[in-house]
Amino acid sequence: MLLLTHLDEGLQTISVVGMAKNSGKTVTLNRLIEEAAESNTPIGLTSTGRDGEKIDIITLTEKPTVFVYEGTIVATAKETLLNSEVKLEILEVTNFNTPLGTVVIARALNNGFVEIAGPDTNSQIKDVASKMRYYGAKLVIVDGAINRRTVAAPSITDATILAAGAVISRDINRAVEETQHQVNLFNLEEIDKGIRHLVNSIFEEKKYAIIDKQGETTLMDIPTSLSNGRIIGGYINEGTSYVIISGSLVGKTLQDIMAASYFYKEVIFVVEDATKIFISPREWRLMKKRGLKVRVLNKINTLAVTINPTSPYGYGFEPQEFLKMMKETMFPLPVVDVMMEDN
Repeated sequence: MLLLTHLDEGLQTISVVGMAKNSGKTVTLNRLIEEAAESNTPIGLTSTGRDGEKIDIITLTEKPTVFVYEGTIVATAKETLLNSEVKLEILEVTNFNTPLGTVVIARALNNGFVEIAGPDTNSQIKDVASKMRYYGAKLVIVDGAINRRTVAAPSITDATILAAGAVISRDINRAVEETQHQVNLFNLEEIDKGIRHLVNSIFEEKKYAIIDKQGETTLMDIPTSLSNGRIIGGYINEGTSYVIISGSLVGKTLQDIMAASYFYKEVIFVVEDATKIFISPREWRLMKKRGLKVRVLNKINTLAVTINPTSPYGYGFEPQEFLKMMKETMFPLPVVDVMMEDN
């Protein structure tokens, strides 16, 4: 079971995030829906992209459909609502507009296939999740679209399940490494409680700042960290304790900071959560060896990793070998092959 063992933790929203397109995210989603139905757990369902269509509109290949059970609450755009085979009772028409029409909240009146395409922004996702809970969903599952891992952020969902698979790489070792890297980022250590309030206020104002050893804050006059690594490095000196990065943190920015200031080894770089970090496993490994320290304001609660040993590009891994490697590498995090009955 992926879902039921975690319900007693008071979770209200869970995201399912794919490492890459065709990593098995929709199969994971269907497995969660089935488990909820088996336990008579009322759920809500929405997506940050589009899911449940029979043909992928980008690759023009067949993809798994989404099957829901009577009583499921869905938040989806009008166009996908009309494409769904299940009979739906409209509960509310929101004021959230998408390229596929206004987002509608509805209840499934029977079992059947649905297409889902939810709101475009994280704040809207939070809003519709709250609405679905109002209409009776005990748990809301958010389907995270490709390149929308921000839905895993603690400010959006309470926990996440990471879907990985052979599609990541033809090299099984690299597929495992990439997945481990993402899990490690999700599990980054949180900053000390003593400065949480100060750091949170900086993030709320979307500022970039330096905090020195006396707790004094200096705001940096930059609109973004991108292409401004050397400027950030110029602010760092022997008295610096923390560097607060409100936006994305990429490898090139850190490389430029390291080149601009030797004192980077003495400070802790802080981002809001790991969805803001875009650094390859190799870059991350090398930077850690050079003394880089990164912390987060909010750690991501990763419930499990699901795997798909088959790639749509005509190759795959031996399922038991892939599962074994993933379990050993991710331990103690649960790893489940959703295509297998027993794991």
